[in-house]
Amino acid sequence: MIPSSDRYWLKNAHVPVALIENSNFSAQTREGLCLVDLEIAEGKISQIIPASGNNPEVAFVDLRKGIVFPGFVDMHTHLDKGHIWERSPNLDGTFDNALATAIADSQQYWREEDVYRRMEFGIKCSYARGTTAIRTHIDSFGEQADISFGVFKSLQKEWADRVILQAVSLVSLDYYQTPEGVALADKVAEVGGILGGVAYMNPDLDSQLDAVFSLAKERGLNLDFHADENGDIDSICLQKIGAAALRNEFAGQIICGHCCSLAVQPQEVVAQTISAIKAANVGVVSLPMCNLYLQDRQALRTPFWRGVTDVHELKQQGIPVAFASDNCRDPFYGFGDHDGLEVFTQAVRIAHLDTPYGDYWCCSVTKTPADLMGLPNLGRIGIGLPADLILFKARYFSELLSRSQSDRIVLRRGKSIDTTLPDYAELDDLVFNA
Repeated sequence: MIPSSDRYWLKNAHVPVALIENSNFSAQTREGLCLVDLEIAEGKISQIIPASGNNPEVAFVDLRKGIVFPGFVDMHTHLDKGHIWERSPNLDGTFDNALATAIADSQQYWREEDVYRRMEFGIKCSYARGTTAIRTHIDSFGEQADISFGVFKSLQKEWADRVILQAVSLVSLDYYQTPEGVALADKVAEVGGILGGVAYMNPDLDSQLDAVFSLAKERGLNLDFHADENGDIDSICLQKIGAAALRNEFAGQIICGHCCSLAVQPQEVVAQTISAIKAANVGVVSLPMCNLYLQDRQALRTPFWRGVTDVHELKQQGIPVAFASDNCRDPFYGFGDHDGLEVFTQAVRIAHLDTPYGDYWCCSVTKTPADLMGLPNLGRIGIGLPADLILFKARYFSELLSRSQSDRIVLRRGKSIDTTLPDYAELDDLVFNA
């Protein structure tokens, strides 16, 4: 379908206005879509004009109002844990059992080949679905940091022309108050990563945060925390992180993932937390699929809440909100396929993001995470930017979000790629012969 020539047009494309960079286009549908023609030349977008009935002299494709997205940006994943469900399932579905099961699996199996093949499997899935950048958290206690960061660096190099990869260290925050934690911060700086960890409520949390912020400032690192992944009304790690950022006069980027407890707290607490993180320029990433799976799970009882944070309230206060895939087929989430469209679809349903989609929320898996990851050329459609696009037959969001869109066309630098997904059988020797 896509011309092989270096110059061609994509005509009659429905594009969310919010995703067109530096444009004067106005929405033509109630969902924030506008109808445009895109010229692709030498792998870049060279023109964006209102859709015209005139056929150009060069090759073109009539998309018939099919929706066009830029490549997805998945800013919170756990590629090192992925695809171990069959050998290490979480049979009661709880967070505590997920944690224990994942730790046991890592201690028994996470050697170089095992981590490499599972991480690359996840990257292959992401690439085929149209993802252009991935940030992965990497379990980093002890010698596992050397193994997994070594694998990450190899994959980052091998996939550099297809997917941008970023890595975040993942340990409990008290670890950074030890010599091993300081050495880990040095390793993160060496590989150009992001300093991260899991914040838990405890009497020493403020001092733990100060230690992390100090290490990050000294090494010029950005920060990415797991915070409040629970339904505990008294869990205010997100607020504590905002306060620590201000206290330490931290100028780098700060991301907080999950932030689930915010949704069960009194409005005065929510207001205090939002005020603190807004002042500290903290971005929030919600993980709707994994947290819907884990949170409020009790045996033989229907769950009462959805596990997502207060995304609408955060948006209304100007705090950037992204959605991401989190875990895939591991003890923390038994499903998932590294698909940005599935993340967006489920986020819309779980967090009531409809409507309109096109004024903000379509940015939450594209432009917003790209900005938070420091990737200003990704997650948007603009003149001079790479033609890294996803073409859907769906013409409206009601069509886009009702089917899997497995027939999507993924363009990289204007050329269609093979969207065949890797076969699960590729991992059978790791999973069933472990």
